[in-house]
Amino acid sequence: MALKFLFILLVCTWSVYADLQNVSDEELLSFIKEKEKLIVLFSKANCPSCDKFEQLLDSLNVDFKKHLEAFTVKTENSHLVRLYSPSKEPAVVFFRHGVPLLYSGEPEESELYGFFEKNQSPAVKELTDKIFEHMTQAATGATTGDWFVMFYGASCVECQRLHAVWESVGATLRNRINVARVDANLAGLNTAKRFKISKLPSFLFFRLGKVYRYDLPKNDVKSFVSFAQDWYKNAKAEVVPLLASPFDEVVDWSVDMLKFSIAFGLDILTKYPWIWQIGLAGFGLVAITALIALVKARKPKPKEVKKDKKSK
Repeated sequence: MALKFLFILLVCTWSVYADLQNVSDEELLSFIKEKEKLIVLFSKANCPSCDKFEQLLDSLNVDFKKHLEAFTVKTENSHLVRLYSPSKEPAVVFFRHGVPLLYSGEPEESELYGFFEKNQSPAVKELTDKIFEHMTQAATGATTGDWFVMFYGASCVECQRLHAVWESVGATLRNRINVARVDANLAGLNTAKRFKISKLPSFLFFRLGKVYRYDLPKNDVKSFVSFAQDWYKNAKAEVVPLLASPFDEVVDWSVDMLKFSIAFGLDILTKYPWIWQIGLAGFGLVAITALIALVKARKPKPKEVKKDKKSK
């Protein structure tokens, strides 16, 4: 009986301190797709910081599974790390239904566990043209609070690499500042035009009817959070533009079509120079014909001589 108890105790002890499962990139993609909650350590060889995080996750493995219902694994020298962490290894990422959240703190047990426990659901809101003004009240600066918004595009590689970082910004500022993102090429196209977004990704901070553009060189969690909390005061404050009226939209569409037509025409003429040569020759022919017709029209007509009728 004593041996049986000792065996059970050893098994339990081993399960608590067992090494994290090491997975390949292919296996990791399957886990991200299948698991509702997944904690991943991106690690590499000869990395003391990686070892610290691995020991920490080892000690928290059981708690993650029991209280957060989260599965924990590690992957070494993964090609996927650049999608979730700009600074690469070590990186600890919490996937909630596939949505990544990057941990940016120190390898401290209570801090890491508390951060994941509070953010078991995504922190970043997705805004579209239809709900942007209603949700943010950007033009009025009314009751919904401050908003920090990332404008991104599906084809923008840098935008994809900042997905987990932006989630971390939202998690850090949760219940204090609203953090959101807008697809500038699809559902948020008009909103991007409204704020003259010329590059992706772009970051705008809205506060009390003013908008501040994030132009700092670093795209890390600490810099973003610092800007939203205080640093925005050093940026130029712009008045939030009002929503475009239907007439404004028609004018903008007309201008865009005119620009497109000019660009398209110039492109065609560059590829096929014989078109403008023929056009120029045709224009010259028309001009010469018109000139000849004009000269003829101005040429005085000969006066008709009236013959007096002799009375018989």
